[in-house]
Amino acid sequence: MDKATVAVVQAGTVLFDNARTLDKVRAYCDEASRSGASLVVFPEAFVGGYPKGSSFGARVGSRTDAGRDEFRRYFEAAITEQAPETAALAEIAARHRIHLVIGVVERAGQTLYCCVFFFAPDGSLAGKHRKLMPTASERLIWGMGDGSTMPVIHTDFGVAGAAICWENYMPLFRTAMYAKGVTLWCAPTVDDREVWQHSMRHIAIEGRCFVLSACQYLVRSDCPPDYAPLAEGAVGSVPDPVLIKGGSVIVSPFGQVLAGPLRDREGILTAELDLKEVARGKFDLDSVGHYARPDVFSLLVNERANESVTFATVERAKE
Repeated sequence: MDKATVAVVQAGTVLFDNARTLDKVRAYCDEASRSGASLVVFPEAFVGGYPKGSSFGARVGSRTDAGRDEFRRYFEAAITEQAPETAALAEIAARHRIHLVIGVVERAGQTLYCCVFFFAPDGSLAGKHRKLMPTASERLIWGMGDGSTMPVIHTDFGVAGAAICWENYMPLFRTAMYAKGVTLWCAPTVDDREVWQHSMRHIAIEGRCFVLSACQYLVRSDCPPDYAPLAEGAVGSVPDPVLIKGGSVIVSPFGQVLAGPLRDREGILTAELDLKEVARGKFDLDSVGHYARPDVFSLLVNERANESVTFATVERAKE
């Protein structure tokens, strides 16, 4: 296959309301499918939500009862692999025969993880990636992923992988994903800064891959009335403050912006990818191949799952 159409969705979670959030996923996947998209990427923490501005009542050395209750509500909005929301996402992927890459807040046991779920066109959960390093205050609400959830997904038109938000700033993570052969670099995020655009173009050039970055566009009206945090400097005369401004973009392996950046509204970016651009780019730069120096540099990646408790059952020898 020489060509493929992909889509990046820029939208905001309906915070703490998974049913309405899934309605958004359905609507945007319907639209993307009509555009011929074979792969659709949604932003970071889209199902479960990104609680922009929340402190959860935490200070160094203390936590408040109100903050604990705020976390409880967030905890209840998180999903598991077996949750009805996951089944609904699988059904959406299967209905449109698309690869669906979507940010979710995953609950595993009593810990939450910022995660990407990959759904195949048959509706199966093809893989998941847990964010390795939550950033700053995110570490209060999300656990750290490990090397056991760093998959790549093979499609008919390339190899997809995901780096969530500031994972894109981790050079060793990028190197590991390049070594796995990623050609469709999915970057779900909530980073709406202008400098993010430079990073996406750099990764596209460095990895000689297509970069598909989906950022949330979140406004105050998508949050419950009792949701206190507001966008910095947006209080007062602004009727519906913007909490996350967007900036979704699609970039070619040579750093050319194919679509976007999309600002200040929800919407979909689509682009037809010329898949031969990957090989053209590798001609003079393969950062883990002919342009590497393994005699000087090497990287060891630990892909074992890190379990805090392991149960070993030992049968007593019969007397």
